Amino acid sequence: MEQLLFKNVRAIITCDPEDRVFYDADILVEGPAISAIGKDLDAPGAQVIDCCDQFLYPGLINTHHHFFQAFVRNLITIDRPNMTVMEWLAEAQNTFQMVDSDVIYYASLAAMADLIKHGCTTAFDHQYLYTARTGTEPIDRQMEAAAMLGMRFHAGRGGSTRSIEEGSFVPQTMCETTEAFLSDCERVIHRYHDSSRYSMRQIVIAPTQPFSCKKETFQEAVHLARKEGVRLHTHLNEGEVSQMLERCGQRTLTWAAETGFIGPDVWIAHGRETTPDEYHILAQAGTGIAHCPAPTLYGATEILDIPSMEKAGILISLGTDGCSTNEGSSMLETLRLAYLMQTFRNVKRTGCPRPYDILKMGTVNGARTLGRDDIGYLAPGMAADFFLIDVGTLEYAGALHDPKNILPKLGVAGPVWKTVINGKIVYADGKFPGIDERQLAREGEAVCTRVLRRNCSVFQRLAEEM
Repeated sequence: MEQLLFKNVRAIITCDPEDRVFYDADILVEGPAISAIGKDLDAPGAQVIDCCDQFLYPGLINTHHHFFQAFVRNLITIDRPNMTVMEWLAEAQNTFQMVDSDVIYYASLAAMADLIKHGCTTAFDHQYLYTARTGTEPIDRQMEAAAMLGMRFHAGRGGSTRSIEEGSFVPQTMCETTEAFLSDCERVIHRYHDSSRYSMRQIVIAPTQPFSCKKETFQEAVHLARKEGVRLHTHLNEGEVSQMLERCGQRTLTWAAETGFIGPDVWIAHGRETTPDEYHILAQAGTGIAHCPAPTLYGATEILDIPSMEKAGILISLGTDGCSTNEGSSMLETLRLAYLMQTFRNVKRTGCPRPYDILKMGTVNGARTLGRDDIGYLAPGMAADFFLIDVGTLEYAGALHDPKNILPKLGVAGPVWKTVINGKIVYADGKFPGIDERQLAREGEAVCTRVLRRNCSVFQRLAEEM
């Protein structure tokens, strides 16, 4: 079994139940797992990596993303001032309809590369775009991308079943029947879902959101997920509540609870419209929230009251959201944004989370959200998922006395030194070993031009304005 010995690590921040930090210590990896952490470890025959100027952290876990949106970044034409979420969605759908399976593949590579370069080792993607152009291939293409880069990947099979004509914001071309949605959910579960320890791929059933789906879709999704033993996810309380009240006279969480779409195997994205009197509903059910700070800033919407939510017992994890409401996929940036937003919300710092608390949202809480006990912190027997940052450079001078808090507090803008996933070095010294990144980038650019830039009005309007 292959062994990697990371020697003389300046600080190993474990995020374990005791919140231990090991200074000037070693970490031994055997196969997919950590076998030991301590001083003066010896492993004859192991590959030795000197880490004397490095801080080592558990791999970050992203619990909400939309990879396919990586090719709609940097588009000022769909980022007008004062747009609501629903207005933005209506504008963006026209572009999304043009996406094909090649875009899915290369956009997923772009998003995953960004994640890995910034310390993320496990990502959940909410892939809800299914059209005649994509076919039923999106998750298959994403699995290809994840295997190439070595990403630990949880794929959310999303989908919409209520069209504009039926009162949603989704064009008919982006809708499926409930039967087609469930059939493909079942297909990808049987093909890809692996519940074993150190699993590299799992499936989540994730109807897009209540406003864009029929009630039967949610009900049947719950039935299938619990039959197959997979988790459930959706967007909820992110701007649709007024429309749900108008349509069915219920707040969205009440509607979801009536369908059975609540419980310890469920988490929701955003949750920014969740009211204090709804906290206990989520807490009692064990339903968590994937907090995505960047879209909150983009939309100037409600900032989660994380201290009150956690006091009520709600599990909070972190996500980047899709690139069209973030422009990137850096979980390191997400850590800092999440911390700064909480300091802004809690001006007097009363009950404000510590930076280290935010780090644990992006590690420990992410693992719990995905239902995993083999990732999220560092200890013997846990998956060897971690990243290292080089703190021996001048910009870190004077800041190295507190490695537990430094990532959300100080921030790390550039790529990490190394990223390890499942015991393999997947990114090191600015490169993906064995992968021609620049060739993949050229191929991705060509696909974006052929499929989107030449055919979508938002790109054409951009060219006219330049």
